[in-house]
Amino acid sequence: MKKIMLNKKITLTKLAVVLSIGAASAQIKDTTALSEVIINQNRLQIPFSKQSKNIQILTQEDIQRLPNRSINELLTNIPGVDIRQRGPFGSQADISIDGGSFEQTAILLNGVKITDPQSAHHNMNLPVPLEAIERIEIIRGPASRIFGINALTGAINIVTKKIESNQISAQVYSGSSFKDNEQTSTGKYYGKGVQLGSQFLTKQTSHGLYFGHEDSNGQRYNTASNNNKLYYDGTYQPNASNMVKANVGYINNQFGANGYYAAPNDKEAYEHVKTAFASLQSKHQLTSTFSISPRLSNRYNEDEYWYLGRETTKGRAKHYSNVFGAEINAALEQRYGTFGIGLESRFERINSTSIGRHDRENYGGYLEFKTEAIEKLMINAGAYINYNSKFGWQVFPGLDLGYDITEHWKIVVNAGSSQRIPSFTDLYNNQTANIGNPNLTSENAYQIEGGIKYLSHRIVAQAGYFHRKIDDFIDWQKTDASAAPGTVIPWQPTNIGKNKIDGLNASFRYNINDPSAATRYFTTLSYNYLKPSVTLTDGVLSKYAIESLRHQVIVNFTVNHKNWMLTTANRFNERISYKSYFIADVRAAYQFSDLNIFADVQNIFDKSYIEAAAVPMPGRWFSLGAKYKLNY
Repeated sequence: MKKIMLNKKITLTKLAVVLSIGAASAQIKDTTALSEVIINQNRLQIPFSKQSKNIQILTQEDIQRLPNRSINELLTNIPGVDIRQRGPFGSQADISIDGGSFEQTAILLNGVKITDPQSAHHNMNLPVPLEAIERIEIIRGPASRIFGINALTGAINIVTKKIESNQISAQVYSGSSFKDNEQTSTGKYYGKGVQLGSQFLTKQTSHGLYFGHEDSNGQRYNTASNNNKLYYDGTYQPNASNMVKANVGYINNQFGANGYYAAPNDKEAYEHVKTAFASLQSKHQLTSTFSISPRLSNRYNEDEYWYLGRETTKGRAKHYSNVFGAEINAALEQRYGTFGIGLESRFERINSTSIGRHDRENYGGYLEFKTEAIEKLMINAGAYINYNSKFGWQVFPGLDLGYDITEHWKIVVNAGSSQRIPSFTDLYNNQTANIGNPNLTSENAYQIEGGIKYLSHRIVAQAGYFHRKIDDFIDWQKTDASAAPGTVIPWQPTNIGKNKIDGLNASFRYNINDPSAATRYFTTLSYNYLKPSVTLTDGVLSKYAIESLRHQVIVNFTVNHKNWMLTTANRFNERISYKSYFIADVRAAYQFSDLNIFADVQNIFDKSYIEAAAVPMPGRWFSLGAKYKLNY
């Protein structure tokens, strides 16, 4: 056996970040007071200022100012989040938090779990255009106590807009790298998109309907994409004590998959993914101290993949999966604290040409208690008990402590355990190059973290250290041996043992937005360092064990002068298994009355880099766009 201690010094040269001037439009003001944002953790609703966990928030103002076109690109600006895009324009991406694998992060929409049981490769196939998003919450650390299974390293909750006025909006944009298209004798690589939104409000109801379309002929051979999204959000609130909310979404996403999964032989590969999602939830304040929130949800996914292109059925695979969830959450407020309690069930099913027919059931129950009875000290403790029809019973306890040193300074400590159950692909996949392992056991982790936070109306800053240990870590492996010509040595997942990781993180968010000033500024700065320790067997290749980031630096800077805008987003990544790279994007815009005109340049320095598999990401890319918004 060999012990791989992944450690390396970082130089000042690698950390040098170009601080370009940036801005948001005159109407993009930081109206979101982070201290007042309520983080909805299913049972208990805790203000951001009271949180003892490491939580990052991407506000609606952030979403509007950043030069990004998709949720995938937006999340590259969040510290601790590792987005590994296999293609641009939101076509496909894996996501992980603080050095975990892409299977260990739970994805939620308005608190509803939408994690894909076939493979986490589809977790980010989200039916929500950017125009419909209010904010994105990133909860770092073990979150199984809060969200159940598969929140081993954290969770990402996408919160859609609360409709507060009658409004219509439209956005169009188009861009190009101005490089020659390899698939045509003439023409350049380009991409374009449109987003439409309509909001309607009455005394007791609100309705939001959003549509998004993007298409591109790619950034290299066989990377063209076509993406359509439709999303509806409806709320009925007859009185202050009762509310019913419905969400329905659909996405049709197809793209050339050159190099996505099996390079170099998948040059003609193509993939078509369709996802439908619906949820119905309500909240009822039965007494002044007791409330309940039932919820039903369903997610259906179709995935069709052509290894040799759509002209042949050879190498074609089709997968149909469905997840139905039901849960009820309750909160009881007492003089000495608040109790959260609830039950949930999740039914997963797949029918696949390469995985077969399988189903499994999952049942969970939780109890949580939050108190501030002791002056300056907040205690949040609880446990989640889970039963899975294949993996049996498990319990995930956790504890969060926060002590207010002063009005602005807080010390936080949290500890907890979490779990990730194998996907259907992990267990049953049956393809030439990738073979599942039905004998896998679930991953189990323990993490402890400590840190310090500072929060005021203009500054949000935090720094911390964590240690995490994962038992029965799952990694896809194969022997590093010469095979006979024409013989394929397949990858197969196995529980390789312990995976340990230590991490340091720091972030700083500064908002200088005096409403009376002609010029206003906004900046964020963050740094993350990870030191994994993985045990591998000699002569065995690893697919995911050593792919996390080692160093991550993010610097975003915004300046606002009257109606002008100029904004920048910069990130430096050094991956353990890949060379480092620095990417800088910039946006300039001007605000008319109801119309915003913007121009973006992404990857200003035309850096060549790869985030996942064998897919080079786009070089320098130029875009122009306009956004119209009218309240009526």
